[in-house]
Amino acid sequence: MAQYDLTNKIGKYMDRHMIFPLLEFLSHHEIYPSDELVQAHYDLLAETHMVDYANEIYCEIHPDEQCSPVYEERRNQVLARLEELNEESSEIMNIIQDPNVIQQLKQDKIQNIQFLKANYNFKPEMLQNLYDFAKFQYNCGNYSGAAEMLYHFRILSTDENLNLQALWGKLASEILTTNWETALEDLNKLKDAIDQKTFPSHLQQLQQRTWLIHWSLFVFFNHPNGRNLIIDMFFQPQYFNTIQISCPWILRYLTAAVITSKKRKNLIDDLVKVIQQESASYSDPITEFIECLYVKFDFNGAKEKLKECETVLFNDFFLVATKEDFIEAGRLIIFETYCKIHQNIDIHKMSEMLNLEKDSGEKWIANLIRSARLDAKIDIKSNKIIMGGQTTSTYQSILDNAYELMARSTDIINAVDKPQSNQNKKKYNNQK
Repeated sequence: MAQYDLTNKIGKYMDRHMIFPLLEFLSHHEIYPSDELVQAHYDLLAETHMVDYANEIYCEIHPDEQCSPVYEERRNQVLARLEELNEESSEIMNIIQDPNVIQQLKQDKIQNIQFLKANYNFKPEMLQNLYDFAKFQYNCGNYSGAAEMLYHFRILSTDENLNLQALWGKLASEILTTNWETALEDLNKLKDAIDQKTFPSHLQQLQQRTWLIHWSLFVFFNHPNGRNLIIDMFFQPQYFNTIQISCPWILRYLTAAVITSKKRKNLIDDLVKVIQQESASYSDPITEFIECLYVKFDFNGAKEKLKECETVLFNDFFLVATKEDFIEAGRLIIFETYCKIHQNIDIHKMSEMLNLEKDSGEKWIANLIRSARLDAKIDIKSNKIIMGGQTTSTYQSILDNAYELMARSTDIINAVDKPQSNQNKKKYNNQK
C-alpha cells in the first residue's frame, strides 16, 4: 500500500509539527518499517525545541544510551532562551491579559496602539517580542499558548507581512489543538488574505494557495460540514487551477468529498473532466473508480477499483473516517449508472458488482428501491429488477442493447483512441 501513500507528497507542504500526527497514524497501519518511521519522527523533532520529546525518541532508537549526546546542551539553550523571551515580553503580556484593556480595544488598530501608548506605556518593539515569544512557544509544542499570543498580536500589528505569517502560525496552532471551528475561521481569513494580497509574482501566490490547500485537509476532514466546504473552496477557479498545476494528488480528496456529498450530481461532470485531464500525472484507485464508471462505462473495473478504494481509504490519515460513507456512496452510483443503461437487471449479478454477498445484495437493493422510491420493481420469479413502469419501446430496447454491448466490450473500447470514444458517447447522448 506504500505506493498509494501520499505522506511524502503532502509533507512537503506542511509545517513539520503537522507531520507528527501523520507519522503516528502510519505507525499503527504498518505501511512502512517501524524503525524508519521512528527515525523520521526523530529527524523532525531534532529541528524543533521539543528537546525532551526528541530525547525520548532518541532513546527508543538507541536503547543502550541514556540520552542524546546533545540533549543537556540543547535543553539548557532552550530553557535559557525561553526565560529570556518571557522576560522581554512580560510587559506586553501583562497588558494584553488585563481585562480592562481587552474591553477597551477597538477594530481600528491605529486607535488601539494610541490608546495603549497613552495609558500603558506601550512601545512598538513590544509587538515583535510578542511575535517572537509566540513563535518560540509553538516550536516548543505549546500550541494553545502560541495561538493566544498570535491572536493578540494580530489585533495590534499593522505589519501586513508579519500579520500573514502570524495567521499561518495561528491556523497551525488551532489545527494541532483540534479546535476545528476556530481553525475554519482562521482558514477563511487566510484564504481571503492570500486572494486579496498583491504578491511580487503569481508564482508566490500559487505557492501560498498550494500550502493552504494542504493545510485545509486537516480542517475539512474533521469539521462536521467539512466535505461540503472543501467542495466550495476547491472548485473555485483559482484553487481548481492550483490543484491542476501544483498538486494533482489532491484530486483524491476532492473526489472523496464529491462522492460522499449530496452535491455530487451537480459536480460530477467537472470532476470527471479534470480527472481525465490529469490522469497522466496522477491517478489512484479513487480517481480510477470515477474513470471506470463515467468515462469507460466499465462496471467490472469499477467494482474492482471500489474494492481497492476500501484499502486506500483505510490507510489515508485524512480519509479513514470517510471509508464507510465512500463505499456506500460508491455502490449507490454504480447502481444508479447501471440502471440508466439497462432495463432488466439480474439481482445476483448486481450484488456481485456491488461487492456484496447474495443475501446482503438483495436486501441492499430492496431497501434502496423502497427508500429512494425508484421507478422500479423486483420480479421475484426471475430474480430481476425491472426498471420503469411502462413497456419498453423497440427504439429504447435497441439503445439499451447497444449500451449493454458497449459495457461488455470494454477491452475493445479501451483500444480505441479517446477522442473517438468521446465522440461516440456524445453521438449516443444526442440520439437519446
